[in-house]
Amino acid sequence: MLMMRLNRVGRKNNPAYRIVVIDKRASSKSSKTVDLIGSYNPKLGQITINGDKAKHWLAHGVQASDTVHNMLISQKVIEGKKRNALPKKSPIIDEAKIKAEAEAKAAAEAKVIADKEAAEAAKVAEAEAAKAAKVAKAEAAVAPVVEEVTPVEETPVEAVVETPAEVVVDTPVAVEETPVEEVKA
Repeated sequence: MLMMRLNRVGRKNNPAYRIVVIDKRASSKSSKTVDLIGSYNPKLGQITINGDKAKHWLAHGVQASDTVHNMLISQKVIEGKKRNALPKKSPIIDEAKIKAEAEAKAAAEAKVIADKEAAEAAKVAEAEAAKAAKVAKAEAAVAPVVEEVTPVEETPVEAVVETPAEVVVDTPVAVEETPVEEVKA
């Protein structure tokens, strides 16, 4: 498989690069290049690319390295998004910091939940107060009308004193027996 990448040339401490199409498995320093597309001088910041050749090779399935891809985009040979050409390093993991962040996040979430509950309670209390005010206003509006229509005269209520009822004790009464006449038939 062919690849478009940089081939270093130049002296020590004076780098210069050729942009070449080369077999992916071949060494970048080998002279087994398929085609020379351009050059790059990082000290002077010069980039020279033959756009027609680059488009031709890209159309035939040649993959560009990340750096060459970014150069082609900056020279407006192709359009697209630049790629990250830097090595991908794994971040240093600080467990104490992660734990502290998790605790802070949990505290923040608890605060948000408490604020929501307080807001809901305030809304409920406000709704109940508004309802009570409506009821009071409606009663106040109805009460004067009722008083005007039917004035009620208050009569003093006499105090009723209850007396205990007499206690009746049942005593057995002696019953006398009367002789019963016998009837002959």
